[in-house]
Amino acid sequence: MSEPGALRTRLDLLVREVAKFGVVGGLGVLVNLGVFNLVRGTTDIPMVRASLIATVVAIVFNYVGFRYFTYRDRDKSGRTKEMSLFLLFSVVGMVIENGVLYAATYGFGWDGPLASNFFKFFGIGIGTLFRFWSYRTWVFRALPAKEAVQTAESFLEQAPRQVARRQPDRV
Repeated sequence: MSEPGALRTRLDLLVREVAKFGVVGGLGVLVNLGVFNLVRGTTDIPMVRASLIATVVAIVFNYVGFRYFTYRDRDKSGRTKEMSLFLLFSVVGMVIENGVLYAATYGFGWDGPLASNFFKFFGIGIGTLFRFWSYRTWVFRALPAKEAVQTAESFLEQAPRQVARRQPDRV
């Protein structure tokens, strides 16, 4: 496969991965905001605690979606390590997400329903950028064998052309 062809293939795979991540993440955002507003509307739990509860529910939802949809073709051999890393990076994302809400609520006093949903959503967005990078880099790693096979296939596709160029023309 030519260099531009290999680049195009990698770009296509990345676009598909981002789209799948977006589907699961989008549904996770709906779960997160839905649980947040449900808890806020039906209990006296303070806003950031309600947000933490909603984020934990969304983390569980997202793990299932990422493992069995977005990254189903990735290495499954180290589930304990995978889940530990997923939880670690999810907690960091949760701190980012809820830190934004905390700052808006307690730092600036923006705690109305519209403001709290806006800053919850804004925090989710910032946390999502971190989560996408960390999940694909550390948690749901590509199988090394798959990359090796793709490299070998690329080499095999180029080899016949190179051999054909080296053979002299016969009359």
